[in-house]
Amino acid sequence: MNPLPDSIPQAADLYGDIERTPVTRWQDYLPGLAVAVLATLAAASLADRYGAPLTLLALLIGLAMNFLSADRRLTPGLTLASRELLRWAIVLVGARITLAQIIDLGPQSLIAVLAIVAITVGAGVLAARALGFTSAFGTLSGGAVAICGASAAMALSATLSERRLRQAELTLVLVGTSTMSSAALVLYPAVCELFKLNDVQAGFVLGASIHDVAQTLGAGYAFSQPAGETATIVKLARVALLAPVLALVALAFPQPFKISGGKRAAPLLPWFVAGFFVVAGVNSTGLIPIQLSSLAADASSWMLAVSVAATAIRSPLGEILKAGPKPLLVGIVASLTSLSAALGFALLAL
Repeated sequence: MNPLPDSIPQAADLYGDIERTPVTRWQDYLPGLAVAVLATLAAASLADRYGAPLTLLALLIGLAMNFLSADRRLTPGLTLASRELLRWAIVLVGARITLAQIIDLGPQSLIAVLAIVAITVGAGVLAARALGFTSAFGTLSGGAVAICGASAAMALSATLSERRLRQAELTLVLVGTSTMSSAALVLYPAVCELFKLNDVQAGFVLGASIHDVAQTLGAGYAFSQPAGETATIVKLARVALLAPVLALVALAFPQPFKISGGKRAAPLLPWFVAGFFVVAGVNSTGLIPIQLSSLAADASSWMLAVSVAATAIRSPLGEILKAGPKPLLVGIVASLTSLSAALGFALLAL
């Protein structure tokens, strides 16, 4: 039998065994990357003008540009931004963390932060299973609330992979977490006032329970200067737990890959998690100049925002709208659990 000519379209080539998968050239990435970067620049302009979180605005603008996902010319660049750019952003997050910041908390508060993070993630998983969702979705929702909002959600999604999480589920978590974090900025300081917490207690509660870094600092310094300083240290301790949590999630949800014998094995630690540890460790030594550390942290924030924008543009909005409010309940349960646990520790131990 003569081989099929290349000019005949192969409509049912499900596994790529009839014709070769087209090679992606570097030029193919440019259109999608350009769209994601432009969306982020628009978000940054609005963030500067109105004082809103960059990540939230990048998410909203990306969702508004979701119709562009139908243009296949943008797919390579958007995929690169939402995956690989995200992984490098996670590595650079380590430039925000030093061991000294965590040690300043003291052993009692550090243990409490560890417990609150664990309880919050567990609450997310239990709520997800009770509502009919997967443990992976519960881990994503609970981890986003427990650690650092959208940053943690994106990092966890990269570790869990699209084999376990649909793009629509990630977008729902990003929307819900960003919304709840913005609400916490207003409501949580009022809760601290209601319980008549002092500066240290309020700083701990705000740092241990508010989702995103920007809202944590805003709420802390809105309460008082000492509360803001305490909230910053507690929040940084939570951010520092991102890598250990990612490592545990990677062990709990192993990603298979092929090896020479045809068998499949799971990597012990994703490369970007190991990179996070390395950068944070080097940053703790003080060898990195402050200017370079700040530049890396800023680069991480921008790369994360571009990744969020690309993820929102790629998201299947039809699936999100069909899901309704039910998936958001998982994040609400995790948020209430985190706030309750932080309040309990502050009232009983601080």
